[in-house]
Amino acid sequence: MAKVEIYTTNTCPFCRMAKQLLEGKNVAFQEIDVSGDASGRQAMTERAAGRTSVPQIFIDEAHIGGCDDLMALDAQNKLDALLAN
Repeated sequence: MAKVEIYTTNTCPFCRMAKQLLEGKNVAFQEIDVSGDASGRQAMTERAAGRTSVPQIFIDEAHIGGCDDLMALDAQNKLDALLAN
């Protein structure tokens, strides 16, 4: 199974939707909550090529993007293959 990391905040509805999609696929993931964590948010932004919104999702170190990007991969039947690595 692929290593999945998701940067979140505790009030973000898109974070909840992304986590629900992953949980529905029985995918284990590491959640990195950057709520009120300026240095954590900065690290996320650097890692995500300047993107500042949450969630930011990484699969095996590859930047996937946000919730919409994750949902699009799933709709295109490409997400399962990434998660199976």
